[in-house]
Amino acid sequence: QVQLVESGGGLVQPGGSLRLSCAASRSIFSIPLMGWYRQAPGKERELVAVISSAGSTNYRDSVKGRFTISRDYAKNTVYLQMNSLKPEDTAVYYCNAKQTTSDYWGQGTQVTVSS
Repeated sequence: QVQLVESGGGLVQPGGSLRLSCAASRSIFSIPLMGWYRQAPGKERELVAVISSAGSTNYRDSVKGRFTISRDYAKNTVYLQMNSLKPEDTAVYYCNAKQTTSDYWGQGTQVTVSS
C-alpha cells in the first residue's frame, strides 16, 4: 500500500503559477505510473499528466506547454508545476499511483484561478 498526500494548492490569478506536491508514504521507485488528475464542480475526473518509472510523460492537450510533471525519488514525491494558469484550470487536483493490481489516490488539493 501507499498513502499519498497532496499540497500546494491555493488561489492564484490568471497567468500565475503553482507547484503541487504529492508526498508518498514509501518509495515510489517501483510504482510504474504516477499522475495528477483533476475534477471541476459538476464534471468528471480527468487526467492531467502522468509520468512512468522510466521518466516518460504524457499530458492532456489543454495543459501541454504549461504544466510539467516530475518525480523525485529521493523525496518520494511527485510534482506538478503549473504555469500560465487559466480559470478553466480551477479544480480539485488529485495525485494517483498505479500499480499492477492497485490504484491509490490522495485526498486532493483545491486550485482556484480567479482575478
